[in-house]
Amino acid sequence: MSNQLTHLDETGRAQMVDVGAKNETERTAVARGAVLMQPETLQLIIKGSIKKGDVLTIAQLAGVMAAKRASDLIPLCHPLMLNQVVVTCTPNPAESRVDIEATARVTGKTGVEMEALTAVSIAALTIYDMAKAVDRTMRLSHIRLIHKSGGRSGTFNAKE
Repeated sequence: MSNQLTHLDETGRAQMVDVGAKNETERTAVARGAVLMQPETLQLIIKGSIKKGDVLTIAQLAGVMAAKRASDLIPLCHPLMLNQVVVTCTPNPAESRVDIEATARVTGKTGVEMEALTAVSIAALTIYDMAKAVDRTMRLSHIRLIHKSGGRSGTFNAKE
């Protein structure tokens, strides 16, 4: 792991990293997170009884849309032409939560970690928004990078 922050210049000012000299490679990132909630709230989501609509499908779509806009939301993030974004929102009754996973893929000069993390974050916020009328105690939790591959730094796999 490098001890140098790449988004700071030699004087400590914020800068966008110059990726012009990098080679294009296949890059993948996987992020995960969860929305913890009351068991009754999860049952309403599973049954499709939330008044705003199909929470899980809408959250998945919101995650995909967010991944495509990561560079609009994060100031020094490069805009990418994504090859694919897949977001899944899976009810986990045993833990009273919805588990979220996003996989982003690109052929490019910079990685897609921010796109995968943004997808998970916005999917989680969408679940909260759609179910907050019945449960304001929900918590967004454990949003993290699980895997990344491609590029000069190689492969990263988080320890579970």
